[in-house]
Amino acid sequence: MDQTQLSARIAELKANLAALGQQADQLAAQVAHAAQPAAEVAGGHGSFFVTGLTVLVLACFVGYYVVWRVTPALHSPLMAVTNAVSSVIIVGALVAAGPAGPIFGDGGFSKVLGFLAVILASVNIFGGFLVTQRMLSMFKKKGK
Repeated sequence: MDQTQLSARIAELKANLAALGQQADQLAAQVAHAAQPAAEVAGGHGSFFVTGLTVLVLACFVGYYVVWRVTPALHSPLMAVTNAVSSVIIVGALVAAGPAGPIFGDGGFSKVLGFLAVILASVNIFGGFLVTQRMLSMFKKKGK
């Protein structure tokens, strides 16, 4: 390719890029327009309790099917990963333990509950990893 062909190709690519950008903007506007009725219906009318209960029930079903469809050889690694993921709970406990401002009066009640949550989450983390370590030790070859 010589310089003129290269310049023509660059100009063509710029035009195609501009056209793709306009198409993406049009598609985003169409999606926003199509989603607006659903957002208006759901906007603020849902109960927090119903939403939380729905998430809990769905999580129970998903957890049941994930655990019971795993082969027995993979239960130990699954437990290890589950303990690692559930340890994220401690982040919420730390947030509750140290609020930026008073939530209930002087913030003492939330600090006590946050501290209790940190303790329970720590027990969950360390206990889960201890159980996983014991399960994995069952698969080690015994030395003679």
